Amino acid sequence: MVEESIHSSIEVIIFAGMTKHSAGLLLYRFREGVLEVFLVHPGGPFWEKKDLGVWSIPKGEIDKGEDPLDAARREFEEETGFRPEGIFHELTPVRQRSGKIVHGWAVEGDCDAAAIQSNTFTLQWPPHWGSQQEFPEVDRAGWFSVDRAKEKILEGQRGLLAQLELVLQGEGKHQ
Repeated sequence: MVEESIHSSIEVIIFAGMTKHSAGLLLYRFREGVLEVFLVHPGGPFWEKKDLGVWSIPKGEIDKGEDPLDAARREFEEETGFRPEGIFHELTPVRQRSGKIVHGWAVEGDCDAAAIQSNTFTLQWPPHWGSQQEFPEVDRAGWFSVDRAKEKILEGQRGLLAQLELVLQGEGKHQ
């Protein structure tokens, strides 16, 4: 009964207003004692030559009636081909410059960034030429130290990195 009311409250928050909500996973690992996070680069011609400040955690919109953590796990798998398992630490949602609210969960895990397999989207490209082309939603992924990730990630998602560090400090896992 309590769980139903929590999910109903989340649904009201997510779908009551015009604000878009998405959910994603912040995958992390330790390599030679260094904390690394997994980020993805958006696919498509607009993002092709952009690097700093455009990377993201794998994330996507929450479907109506969908549990946000389930959405985060689904989106991670759609954008990378991997499905992490483990203990999911809920992070406080952050607001991107566009106004979109991002619900995030940190989870320890590993995957081969070079082996991602992303879903695709169709876009008229070049614009106004009538030709439809298919592009990967995510064109590449990488593992980054937190300091490097702060340069790469969208400004509105940097708070997720800070929260991850706090979670790990609380568990005695971060230097």
